[in-house]
Amino acid sequence: MKNFFSRFTQHQTQRNKSSTTAQIPFRMNFLFIIVGLLFAALIAQLAYLQILHGTQLKAEVNRTDSTVETNNVQRGMIFDSTGRVLVGNKTHQAISYTKGVNVLSGDMYKIANRLGQYLTVPTGSLTKRNRADYYLASSARLNKVKSHISGIDNMTSSAATDKELQYIYAHPSEFKLTKQQTNNAMIYAKMSGAYSLSTTYIKETGVTSKELAEVGEHLGEMPGVKVGTSWTRDYPYGSSLKSILGTVSSEKVGLPDSKVNQYLAQGYSRNDSVGQSYLEEQYESVLRGTKSQTDVEVSGTKIMKEVKKYGGKKGDNLQLTINAGFQKKLQSLVRSAEAGAGGDSTGVYAVVMNPNTGAVIGMAGVDRNPSTGKVTTNALGTINSSITMGSVVKGAMISGALMDGVITPSNNTLTDMPITVGGTKKASWFNKNGGANMAVNASTALEVSSNSYMMQLAMKEGNFNYTSGAALTMSTSIFSKLRGYFNQFGLGVKTGIDLPGETTGIAGSSSKAHIGNALDESFGNYDAYTTMQVAQYMSTIANGGYRIQPHLLSSIRGTSKSGGLGAVKASVTPTVLNEIDMTAAQRRLVTEGLYDVVHGTNTYKTGGELSSIKPEISAKTGTAQTYYKGTETVTLSLASYAPSTHPQVVVALAMPNLNYNAEDNNMKLAKQIYSAYWSMVQSTSTINSTSSSSSSY
Repeated sequence: MKNFFSRFTQHQTQRNKSSTTAQIPFRMNFLFIIVGLLFAALIAQLAYLQILHGTQLKAEVNRTDSTVETNNVQRGMIFDSTGRVLVGNKTHQAISYTKGVNVLSGDMYKIANRLGQYLTVPTGSLTKRNRADYYLASSARLNKVKSHISGIDNMTSSAATDKELQYIYAHPSEFKLTKQQTNNAMIYAKMSGAYSLSTTYIKETGVTSKELAEVGEHLGEMPGVKVGTSWTRDYPYGSSLKSILGTVSSEKVGLPDSKVNQYLAQGYSRNDSVGQSYLEEQYESVLRGTKSQTDVEVSGTKIMKEVKKYGGKKGDNLQLTINAGFQKKLQSLVRSAEAGAGGDSTGVYAVVMNPNTGAVIGMAGVDRNPSTGKVTTNALGTINSSITMGSVVKGAMISGALMDGVITPSNNTLTDMPITVGGTKKASWFNKNGGANMAVNASTALEVSSNSYMMQLAMKEGNFNYTSGAALTMSTSIFSKLRGYFNQFGLGVKTGIDLPGETTGIAGSSSKAHIGNALDESFGNYDAYTTMQVAQYMSTIANGGYRIQPHLLSSIRGTSKSGGLGAVKASVTPTVLNEIDMTAAQRRLVTEGLYDVVHGTNTYKTGGELSSIKPEISAKTGTAQTYYKGTETVTLSLASYAPSTHPQVVVALAMPNLNYNAEDNNMKLAKQIYSAYWSMVQSTSTINSTSSSSSSY
């Protein structure tokens, strides 16, 4: 029996070995089949990727691993009409940081601490949040804070951060920074504010030689940190024109919130410096230049290779119509005139313009606070301070009446007399009670500044038959009619000057209850205008009837090899906004009256003090009855041009809220301005030659 079982077991073992041996080839074959199928699938996938989509995927790889870094260039400079630098660029050694792709806060924290050993930066702008962010960038300090917050591990990232900040703010004494850490925190804040592959200045001015040397020696230890150059705006001719030239935002301020989307669409970065006011803003696209471009190859968070693709191009330069020397003198004259005004004077403003081209040669102004007596420079008051100018507008009033047909060059004589409507009497300055009633024509009405004449024209234009003492029943449409003619000359509308912030002036109410003010409107004692509008109005008369857009830009120019003005790339040509539809005879009637204001023979001429000015000028003086905080004041103004025969320069000025008995301040200032112009801008010996080649307006 034992032998039987022994043989059976042996036989069974042999059978099992035989069966196992038979199964091995099958399993091997199965594995080979599986491997073969996998290889086939891999080959098919490689073919799919390489043959069908190889180009697309290659581009995707390049897009992901290669990008473009941009850096700012110098802004263009601004020059005056004679080539003097008004705004330049001052070069500074600077330390910058270019943020890599996907750089972690911990990496920047280490770099900031290392850089802080060699570089000291101003920390005055460091915020409470900046301090907290720096504190939490340390993993050890972060864990310390977390240990005090229950359940923080189950919070979302943003919720956890909020809790961490709340804890730090609630326990300021536990989380103080040393002086060195505060310096490092400021560096860290600037680094954190940078965008991926954008460059930000860590210290853009005031870098010492020692700092440059030490930072340069350790650049290899601080990825992204570079020694470079920065620029700030410089004003070699002084900052008196800064209110016109404008300012440039700092890198810290970056793009203005009101225009951030517009600038981003144009390729700016959020921390770019841009022109933020006046000419710097108006001509930002010219001054900004073209950023340099560097191809950057990135692997993970590291920049592997940088190849400069385009070195960038400095911004183009602006050459202005303003003469810097004359502008400085004009501003001085305006300030001196204000100092002598006294009383409740609220400022003095003046504009000097070429009537044939619209080129602004000078614009100056000062504001005064009567309560404190403080005087501040404000050249922009010439475009945004609205003033009731008085009689200077009478040239436009007579022109409108001629165009309306209520008077003609051969039939324009009326009697100057007090005008009484609805129990209210209004009269000319020389004929308050009717004792000086006299016949005046249009030219004489300008010469003696007749209010009565202007009021009678307004009533005629309003189809009102005047009877002394009767109620004034004109339609309120008279306001739009008078203003329509004034607008044609530039009064009450924007002049179009190439500066942001210009106002249209102030129009009084046109309601039936104010119908009596239509008479005030006719002689300039109702609506308010800017000094620039008055200059455009007088230029329109001086050049023969063309309302020309004022401008400060003369040309756009490149940069020479020496860094000065280069070739002209674009020039500003006169832009005619509208033409006045008047005949030569009608225009002559007005210009003769403006000449007689200064040179006439009537006893009541208003501009006789200006007759000593050479070359001869034509002008219209203005006196408006005004009030300041309930006190009766007077506003003096003047609109003039010279020479009378071939006008080449217009002078307009306004002096609001003087003492009520103030006299001739406007004409004294005008004489000084003309003297400065002929000595500093244009020699009187060139008048004939320039007038023969000037516009035939």
